[in-house]
Amino acid sequence: MRVAVKICGINDAIAMRTAIEAGARFVGLVFYSPSPRSIHPNVAAELAKLVPNDVIRVGLFVDPDDALLDSVCTGVPLDMIQLHGAEGPERCREVRARTGLPIMKAIKVADATDLDSTYAYEGAVDWLMFDAKAPVDMVGALPGGNARTFDWKLLSGRDWPVPWMLAGGINADNVTRAVKDTGAVVVDVSSGVEATPGHKDPDRIQAFLKVVRNL
Repeated sequence: MRVAVKICGINDAIAMRTAIEAGARFVGLVFYSPSPRSIHPNVAAELAKLVPNDVIRVGLFVDPDDALLDSVCTGVPLDMIQLHGAEGPERCREVRARTGLPIMKAIKVADATDLDSTYAYEGAVDWLMFDAKAPVDMVGALPGGNARTFDWKLLSGRDWPVPWMLAGGINADNVTRAVKDTGAVVVDVSSGVEATPGHKDPDRIQAFLKVVRNL
């Protein structure tokens, strides 16, 4: 099975066109203002127009209130909502009902115990994402996009009730091992294709997707 790629945190047209032309199957738009990848809904709406129907447009939110969800979803044509905060199963259900969109819930992983909560989301979400949990003493840590990995072998041989993707510190140099260790068929990359935080590098996007195509 060919491994699919999500390029997350796209905030300019060059990066969006590069990701699509290089073969990304998912593109992520961040609606979380503390992130260097955050994007205004008006800009996101223009970028979303560049995305063909066979590429999934994912809106990333962190503990969003209803007003933010309504504002973004009214103006931006999204195909999926990614919840990357502390949202529990009930909130995931509420967001799915309110937006009418599939929900992907990020699970932050540092050790095996962090996977225990995953099963509580059965029936509440349509996708899972496994991302690295930032250390509590990490200065400037964000809910995601911190260029950190976790022990990928924690996911080896595990089955989940919904499709899932792997995130957290993935780049062109380690994606082959990440897929081998986890069995992931979808990988998410953000900081791993950036020149500086929040600025996607077209050459790195192309290089990453080339490696994945050759897996």
